[in-house]
Amino acid sequence: MASKDNTSFDDGDVPRRFANFQPSAWGDYFVSYDSNTMENQLEEKMTQKQLQKLKEEVMNMFVTTDKSSEKLRLIDSIQRLGLSHHFELEINETLQLIQSSSDDDDDIYNIALKFRLLRQEGYSISSEIFNKFINEEGEFKESIMKNKSGILSLYEASHLRMNGEYTLDQALRFTTTHLQEIAMDDSSPLVDEAKHALKWPIYKAVPRLMTKHYISVHHKDRPNSVLLTFAKLDYTTTQKLYQKELGQHARWWKQLNLIERLSFARDRAVESYFWALGVYYEPNYSVGRMILAKIIALATVLDDMYDVYATLDELDLFTEAIERWDINGMEKLPEYMKIFYEVILKTYEEFEEDMSKDIITYAIHYAKEAFKRQCRVYFIEAKWYHEGYVPTMEEYMEVSVVSTCYYLFAPISFLGMGVAASEEAFKWIESDPMMLKASGIIGRLMNDITSHKFEQERGDVGSAVECYMKQHGVSEEETLVALENEVVRAWKDVIEDYMKSSNISKEICMRVLNLARLSDRFYKEEDGYTFADGTTKCFIASTLVDPVPI
Repeated sequence: MASKDNTSFDDGDVPRRFANFQPSAWGDYFVSYDSNTMENQLEEKMTQKQLQKLKEEVMNMFVTTDKSSEKLRLIDSIQRLGLSHHFELEINETLQLIQSSSDDDDDIYNIALKFRLLRQEGYSISSEIFNKFINEEGEFKESIMKNKSGILSLYEASHLRMNGEYTLDQALRFTTTHLQEIAMDDSSPLVDEAKHALKWPIYKAVPRLMTKHYISVHHKDRPNSVLLTFAKLDYTTTQKLYQKELGQHARWWKQLNLIERLSFARDRAVESYFWALGVYYEPNYSVGRMILAKIIALATVLDDMYDVYATLDELDLFTEAIERWDINGMEKLPEYMKIFYEVILKTYEEFEEDMSKDIITYAIHYAKEAFKRQCRVYFIEAKWYHEGYVPTMEEYMEVSVVSTCYYLFAPISFLGMGVAASEEAFKWIESDPMMLKASGIIGRLMNDITSHKFEQERGDVGSAVECYMKQHGVSEEETLVALENEVVRAWKDVIEDYMKSSNISKEICMRVLNLARLSDRFYKEEDGYTFADGTTKCFIASTLVDPVPI
């Protein structure tokens, strides 16, 4: 039962719950953002000329760099500086050559870097490549401890482990121990990198946040490099694009006036755009970001309506109305639901108009079906709450992994990708591939681990924590360890399915992978989406407000 403080009466004395969510951390801050002035247009043309010149200089580096190890370091820097979308062809051609070459390099840094870059791009490479660094006792040789950069490189590589790769499991334990020692040694030149890596390993990092960090690291090592100049200018240019998009998104949200009319819901317009930016940062996916940001903002209201405010009878009516997807079929809905229902259908109509220009109208069908499915699983969770039912862990995960919204966001993210998102891609995501399921598990469990206490105080249905404790009769501490281990396994499943999904383009797979990365960022220490005025606000400010020094 909800506490008395969380219940009010409305709509003819119908009992309602309110979660007392924090207001928007940004208010109307971004509403006035608009860079489409004549002065800015002229500046943009000049900047594009500079970028093209710098791009040509970097492209020439692929030709003039001879050694495989140097090529790998070049690719690593390009990717971490957020420039890889400029050099996809060059990167893939180089990695193909490196994969097929016989390299007898014995440097742990180079071997680990090669492994990480090849695997994260989907190229087949065995973890047996590290066997040369294992002694007769099956442990990593102490001699590699002298190579601190090598330890860091091996640590980053070990995060791309799949199920059964015990050498990489061991590598992660080994390198974590030594990085913790480095992180406590203020005299070490790698102290800052070690601290950052322990918290935010590269493979799990949200790309744009990693870029901002690595620009500062690269500046310390090579302050005058062409790569750094290119990265700073590119970052500044794309940041202006994001600011323009966010301004448009914030104005759209303000014009809807949903939070004034549906005051029970979280106002997360800025966070919804930031989440969409985490799914794809590349400038050419501007349309996709705008579409996805709108759906995330609406899904937040949907979640709060099912989770907190609506009665079960109202939710039954709303779920049926969504299944019909007909503006004339909402007569039975209460007034507040009619408002929201109309906004959903109108928003999808706008998407459909955009998509018809992009010759992929079939995509809207999959986007609608994903929204219907989202409502169905929300309704099941609402029934559990109203009936006081605590499901088994198996029942809970089957439903609540889907209710993370990842099964909605993934196909929606394809809408703005043009011809890259073929109907085959939509059929693939609709089949619930392991990569999507594992990303959902990561999102669900990390969310539950950080937010279950707040949700229990609010009187919500039991989370994974409560379900596991009840089913297995164990303590909260033991439960959290078990769930964290499930998150580890899910990351292995993400990587394994990514390596096997050769018939699906990397562009498509990256959207699903980035959803998992966003969970690691938003839910590592707190529910950074619900409580968005802490670290999440800092991330947003760093990415969308604070400039990089040119």
